[in-house]
Amino acid sequence: MVGNAEIAAILLVAGVGGRLDGLDHLPKVLLEFGGKTLLERHLLALRANGIETIALTVGYCQDAIRNEVARLGLSEQIRFVYNPRYKEGSIVSLLAQKEILHSRSPIVLMDGDVLYDETMIARLLAAKGENVLLVDRNIEPGDEPVKVCFRNDRIVDFRKKPDQAHDWHGESVGFFRFSAASAAALADRCTAYVEAGQSSLEYEEAIRDLILRDPERFAAVDISDLPWTEIDFGDDVTRARDVILPKLESRTWHSSPSPASG
Repeated sequence: MVGNAEIAAILLVAGVGGRLDGLDHLPKVLLEFGGKTLLERHLLALRANGIETIALTVGYCQDAIRNEVARLGLSEQIRFVYNPRYKEGSIVSLLAQKEILHSRSPIVLMDGDVLYDETMIARLLAAKGENVLLVDRNIEPGDEPVKVCFRNDRIVDFRKKPDQAHDWHGESVGFFRFSAASAAALADRCTAYVEAGQSSLEYEEAIRDLILRDPERFAAVDISDLPWTEIDFGDDVTRARDVILPKLESRTWHSSPSPASG
């Protein structure tokens, strides 16, 4: 069994975040919730779960992100990979990590614009299966969420607008665990799309290809009981601060050990 220390994490933080209604002067991972930036929360959660190899795809305002990592005292532990084409689709930001995807190590892939309970990371790492997705059954309506679609308990589609017949679907959190072989295959699919001039695509399309090719190699973990939110729009920031953060703080307080009595 592979230990967590042998797993490398890729965190995508290169985007402009242009849909935040005037809040896009800084990358979304530098938004603060409860006195911590999203980036700090990501790095603390990964390290708390034993993942020490962490690579950030940076682009927009990369110096601000590097400065935040330096403030946290982690500059020597974090690998930065610059994507000069950060205004294109996220498939380009994932492809920028081609070297680590081909490193023969299992990979955790994470979107940077998520506020979440760090229990999600533990579940992702502990789950059975070669490749694992996180799914929330309480999906938001509309075309914006990426759907994880199931038929007979097998994942059969993975898209905002799925076209495969399915029994039910939930929302993808944007966190994944891939085996070394699947990580390399994912890099190859990203390469094929970008070389074909389809650099405007999101990376989910490359993952979808792998799922449709070998659905038996993919599993999903239900995290519907855990608080989280993706941050795309200004309203999402408000919801994150007013709804999700209090739930996270409550869970942290209840899970903290009682101080020893004198």
